[in-house]
Amino acid sequence: MVAFLAESRTTVDQAFNIALANGGTSEGPPGLRPEYHENYYGAYFRDPDGNKLCVACHSAQC
Repeated sequence: MVAFLAESRTTVDQAFNIALANGGTSEGPPGLRPEYHENYYGAYFRDPDGNKLCVACHSAQC
């Protein structure tokens, strides 16, 4: 899995929506993941080749 750090939750949402609009499949929609830490906001998806990707923001200000 490859993970990308986003500057905002909006960027996480946009990346997820763009991925799905271009043939990706959801592995977990955007949202808080408190099991990782209280500010973890991420989304998981697979690209059309099956590679798993994550886009996440770790800051309370994002």
